[in-house]
This record gives sequence, structure tokens and C-alpha cells, in this order.
Amino acid sequence: MSISVYEISIPVLSRGLSNLSAILDKAAAHAAAKKYDSVVLAQLRLYPDMHPLVRQVQIACDTAKGAAARIAGVEVPKLEDTETTLDELKQRIAKTADFLKTVTAAQVDSAEGRSIEIKFPNGAWKFTVLSYLADFVLPNFYFHESMVYALLRKSGVEIGKSDFLGALQ
Repeated sequence: MSISVYEISIPVLSRGLSNLSAILDKAAAHAAAKKYDSVVLAQLRLYPDMHPLVRQVQIACDTAKGAAARIAGVEVPKLEDTETTLDELKQRIAKTADFLKTVTAAQVDSAEGRSIEIKFPNGAWKFTVLSYLADFVLPNFYFHESMVYALLRKSGVEIGKSDFLGALQ
């Protein structure tokens, strides 16, 4: 049995984004039921030196759209980091998911031999497509998605593993 690069990237990231959006829906409902502004949730941190929930969502989205674009060989769409509310974060997730829908299996699967370089202020990393997905994209995406889950659960939002995993096929 073989599995394509597309199958382990775009649908996986799309499902994660969908689950993240659903978790934010539950967070907004929780805030409304408890009668407080959901912006409080958007600014939650596990510890003062960690990013707030809003940034965790932005990074998860950036990871997903960046991966899809780099693997497909297209320009990474730019989204400004201006969100402050759960609704704005849901819009960002939707824009990211819409972009992923434009990336085809043919684009992704033809990239298997391509190398990918990610540049950071303190250096650059080079990957094969598979190592990019397995060693960077998926762990990074799930890290930030799980931080959102942890922040909301810590704050009393009634979510569980099934919310994080979403509908299994």
C-alpha cells in the first residue's frame, strides 16, 4: 500500500482546521453562557512567556497554508496578524481552509523530490518534502492546535478528545 504526499498533508491539515474552528465555536458558546466577553479567551496564555490563544491559531493557520503552498510550488498567501476576537480567528481559519481547497493532489504529489527551505531570523532549515511534513509541518501544526485546546479546556470550555480529533473516517 502506498500513500501519497497529498493524502498525508492537505486533507489532514484541512480536518485540523475544521476541528479548530469547531472548538472556537464551543469557546464562544461557553463565554456567552457564562456571560463574559470571548475576547478574554482569545488572550489566554498558559504562562506569561508563551503566545496567547490568538497567536496559537494564527501560527496553526500559517503552518497549514505555508505547507500547502511550499509543497505545491505556489506563493504563500499573506494574512495579516490582526485578529483579536474568536470570530476573527474563525474567519482566518476559513480563509486558510479555502486556500487549501485550491491546492490539488497533482500539484502536491509532483513535489515529492523537491527540497524545501524555511528561513527564520536565526537561520534556515532545508527539508525534503516528506521530512518537511513529518518533522516540521505536522508536529508544529498539532502543537499549536493542542495549545488552543489546552487553553480553552483550562478555562472551563467543555471540550474533549473527540473535539480535537473531529469526525474520524
